[in-house]
Amino acid sequence: MRFAEADDSSGNLVEGYGPEGILVGGRRFHRSLVLAPDRIIEDWEPSGPRDLVPEHLETVLALDPQVIVLGTGEEQFFPPPEVYFWVLERGVGIEVMDTGAACRTYNILMSEGRRVAAGLILA
Repeated sequence: MRFAEADDSSGNLVEGYGPEGILVGGRRFHRSLVLAPDRIIEDWEPSGPRDLVPEHLETVLALDPQVIVLGTGEEQFFPPPEVYFWVLERGVGIEVMDTGAACRTYNILMSEGRRVAAGLILA
């Protein structure tokens, strides 16, 4: 799915998402990644949402976001409570949704100037 034209001058913007991967800055990613306005971390470790452990989110938290948008693949899948609460205990918000919705939400929060980071699982 191609997203509407948006101003990417404030950082990395998701331009499209679908079975062929995630498109950011004209570049297509086929593996899970962490995305922030000023950074892309490729080959993010969780192979699927059921494999997610707190250590995976350390990479995302290192970017100092106010909120983490977690995309869990084609369907929304809530991680175990200990993963979710591990993030909240650090004073960071976390929103869990399917990866397509996470891409759209990340774009909106980024365009609002929020300190956002997205962990996007492609499974």
